[in-house]
Amino acid sequence: MIQNVTALEMPIDEEFRIVKNHITHGKGKRICIVTGTHGDELEGQYVCYLIAKMVSENKHKLSGTVDIYPALNPLGIDTMQRGVPAFDLDMNRIFPGNNRGSMIEKVAHDIYTDLSGADMVIDIHASNIFLREMPQVRISETTAPTLVPYARMLGIDFIWVHQAATVLESTLAHSLNSTGTPCLVAEMAVGGRISHSMCQKLTDGIQNLMFHMGIWSEAPEEGKVGDSILCDKGDAVAFLNAQVSGIFTTEIHNGVMVREGQLIGQIISPLTGKVLSDVLSPCNGLLFTIRAYPVVYEGSLLGRIYKDESIQES
Repeated sequence: MIQNVTALEMPIDEEFRIVKNHITHGKGKRICIVTGTHGDELEGQYVCYLIAKMVSENKHKLSGTVDIYPALNPLGIDTMQRGVPAFDLDMNRIFPGNNRGSMIEKVAHDIYTDLSGADMVIDIHASNIFLREMPQVRISETTAPTLVPYARMLGIDFIWVHQAATVLESTLAHSLNSTGTPCLVAEMAVGGRISHSMCQKLTDGIQNLMFHMGIWSEAPEEGKVGDSILCDKGDAVAFLNAQVSGIFTTEIHNGVMVREGQLIGQIISPLTGKVLSDVLSPCNGLLFTIRAYPVVYEGSLLGRIYKDESIQES
């Protein structure tokens, strides 16, 4: 059943609406699939499709409620903008919103209120257009004891427990977690695109989580949900930053193990035909983020590596 989460009048006889697909069968827990907070992050659109298709075609396997929110920022999705057009706002920086605030603050409040009390919220993001991420769940240190067991059920490639936001107090995930509604933030791939294989992997993980929570009666097929690499130490991630401005070139994809001193890529000058900087791995480990957009300035993020000293022994 398609339901309004919020509906507000706009100036020229139009209506701003956030909708959800409310699917319920039997008595049980409630899980919410949320995405579209940033208009240039499209991976969640396909995951919502896959979950809605799975549940609607097999409703007899459902014992509880699945709420699917595909577009928290529909204007951003329509115009391929990260923030909310005309308001110059990042939707994920104004939660829990304000019922008496501006239009978008009221929208954020209504979304937050509608999600509050769920047994689990999966907040799906993609990376921006600049970075490519391997499938991962990001969790704040304060919520790790509660959320890491759930994240493991997703079987996503990488679980990153860290201090920075999701973690910003004005994000949806922090607002929900701080008031007792568990929320996992999933991130993958690159902005403006859809990776079918990554979306299917997350969908299988959500099915597995639903199975273990008692919401879904069938586990995924054997082998579809694997183990996750857990990074739970603040100093376990090395950041690669550009030493000079130029064009970043690389043949390496994320999700691979690299060694200290290994060439990750180069920053080149199209004008002079010279290599301005070799980008070398500072450590052994898992390259889970890599630059996707080649134009860089001094200090631009080029990659992230999860330090894994065991690679020295292999």
